[in-house]
This record gives sequence, structure tokens and C-alpha cells, in this order.
Amino acid sequence: MVNQADRGHQVDALRALHQGRSPGDPLVLPGPWDAASARVFEEAGFPALATPSAGVAASLGYADGETPAEEMFAAVTRIVRAVSVPVSADIEGGYGIAPKELVERLLETGAVGCNLEDSAPGAGGAALEDPHRQADWLAEVRAAAGDRIVLNARIDTFIRGVDDPVAKAVERARLYVAAGADCVYPIGAPIDALPRLRAEIEGPINVGAPPGGPSLREWGEAGATRITFGPGLQRRAAAALREIADGLR
Repeated sequence: MVNQADRGHQVDALRALHQGRSPGDPLVLPGPWDAASARVFEEAGFPALATPSAGVAASLGYADGETPAEEMFAAVTRIVRAVSVPVSADIEGGYGIAPKELVERLLETGAVGCNLEDSAPGAGGAALEDPHRQADWLAEVRAAAGDRIVLNARIDTFIRGVDDPVAKAVERARLYVAAGADCVYPIGAPIDALPRLRAEIEGPINVGAPPGGPSLREWGEAGATRITFGPGLQRRAAAALREIADGLR
């Protein structure tokens, strides 16, 4: 488990990795779904990692969004224990846990960052949280965490079919940064939306890079500070394993 001195070093290191990056050099954070994949990414030389909730869910036999909180935290703990680099954990919408307890449980895993989304389950599926209520909740998380967590606030306007998702993403981003988010993540934002997002949002911007899309450098040049992959790497690994399995037959 990460001790207090190591935690302070790791959170400072993770936060520093978001700062002063040149446009063609975004921070690339692979997403391990278990301890073995985490070791592979660390051995490849990545300075930090960011777990994907959907990839972890698949590794545990759950559909995306259905992993019980205790199993997600346990999986993150195993990933953190397996590596020496900082780990940020995708803990979805916080599982309905009060901010103070949520922070305590996250810190118990050894993670020094987290991703929190602004969609909530409803009768018709997931829907966007009210941005002001979400900002208030993020401020409570920040107050409980102090400087011990690098907070990545996901913004779901591009994946929920809202009108003018860029403008609404900017509105939410400004509220979330004011609430204490270190980075914002307009998930699903196309690369042509990045210049406006970059111009109108203060602070680092995370993007998800789908396979077969623009290069990592192109994302960075468009305005991305940080790049993650969601469950994409886990799904590519599963596809490779399927080919091996077919060969064995």
C-alpha cells in the first residue's frame, strides 16, 4: 500500500504531469484493467496510469456501470499495489457514497487521482446531472480530499444527445474548475471541437482517443492536455486473445 510520503510524492507527480505540456506532447495515460496489464504499461515506460471503469467491469464479469463499489475499489487496490507509478481511478459517478467516505475509500486503494462523471442513472437510462448540483458535489469531494487527489471531472454533453454540446461542455467545465477540478474530460468530444474547448476552458483537458481516429499528437495539437482510452485497450487485448483462442481450435 502507498504510504503517506509516497502518496504525497505521487499526487504531486501526477498533478505536475498535467502542467506545462507542449501542444504536440499530451499526457498519455493507458488504462489498466487488472494488475497484469498495469505492470505491462508501467514496464513500457508510462509515467502514470488511469483505470477505465468499463474495462475493469469487463475483467470482473460485469457490464459497464454495474460493478459494485466494493469490487471496483478492490480492483483498483490490486492495480495500485502492482505498480510504482501514480494511478488515477475511474470511480464512475461515486456510487451514491457521501463525499467524505468516497474520498476515504479511494485513498485506501492507494490511488492518487480519480475520474468522476456527471451522468446519473434514471428511468430512461443515464441522464446529465444538473451542472450546479454537480459542481457543488465536486466541491464537497475537493474539500474532503484537499490536495491528496487529482480530480478529473467528466463532462457527458457529447454522449447524451444534448443541443449545442460544446457550449454546454464549456459551461459545465467552468463550474467544475471553479469547484476544484484539476482537469475536465468532455468525453466523446470530436477533434474539431477541441480548439473552441481549449480556448474557452481554463486548465487541462482530457480526451478519449478511439482506435482508428486521429493520432495522439493530433489530439494534443488540437488542444488536449491528457489522453485516455476508456475500455479501448482492454477490448483490443480481448480481441487479440480471441484470435489466439481461435488458433488453438
